[in-house]
Amino acid sequence: MSHLNNRVKLFSFAALLLTSSCSGLHKIALSQPEEMFSYFSYGSDRKIISGHRGGMENGMPENSLETFKATLKETPAFFEIDPRLTKDSVIVLMHDATLDRTTTGTGKLADYTYAELKDIRLKDKDGNATPYKIPRLEEVIKWGRGKTVLNLDKKDVPFQMIADLIKRTNSNAFVMLTVHSPEETRFYLEQDPKAMFSAHIKDEKTFKAYKDAGIPFKQMIAYIGPKVGEQNEVMYKLLHAEDVMCMISAAPTYDKLSTVEERFEGYKSVLLDGASILESDNPIEASKAFRLLD
Repeated sequence: MSHLNNRVKLFSFAALLLTSSCSGLHKIALSQPEEMFSYFSYGSDRKIISGHRGGMENGMPENSLETFKATLKETPAFFEIDPRLTKDSVIVLMHDATLDRTTTGTGKLADYTYAELKDIRLKDKDGNATPYKIPRLEEVIKWGRGKTVLNLDKKDVPFQMIADLIKRTNSNAFVMLTVHSPEETRFYLEQDPKAMFSAHIKDEKTFKAYKDAGIPFKQMIAYIGPKVGEQNEVMYKLLHAEDVMCMISAAPTYDKLSTVEERFEGYKSVLLDGASILESDNPIEASKAFRLLD
């Protein structure tokens, strides 16, 4: 058996050990922050799938509760999602500041109250309307408990509102925060010393800034960029030494390739490059690509 096949078997076995499948869903069941730290601790034999904007394949819309459910029927995964504020300060999921691309509505999300959004429907990536509604973040957190991990990207919601919501919902065991600087990270740590982060660390200078700031590496994964290559080797060495998983996002690169075969090669290259986490618009397809390598 080839070295590649061995690595894929280890990936599959790790997924089996660290998740459970019941009620038709593959679940990442975490009940304490320390369990999340452990789940995302680096190991050379471990690979994890993340749904970028929650995923957007098979006619399902991005940032949709129904999409998360459909993904977990096929594979264990966690989800990067996008909180934004309505006119009346309800936190909902929406990547863009405007409704036009992803919904049947038009104009700025911030010009609508949550009640005014209830008749609007989400679109799939091809622009087709679906039956699904714009979800509230609190609704998604309630659903996600015991099933997955939610990675909250930074949009227009004030940091304090996000910190307060995580505290109110007691969800720090399965909600992580995307951060872009040690200063942002420190703010959240002052609110909750057990917060978990997805930190953008693409170069040695940024790594050093996090280290000098005393940010606990055990409480983070690191996004290192959108593609494989020799430029990643330094970051793998630095971050793996701190037991930090490195994430590559295929969303702007390999997900854009036109055929399943081309995307397969892209996802395979991430696996071989050394990244522990593959973020993709197509988490189901990406997970199948990993399994098909065996």
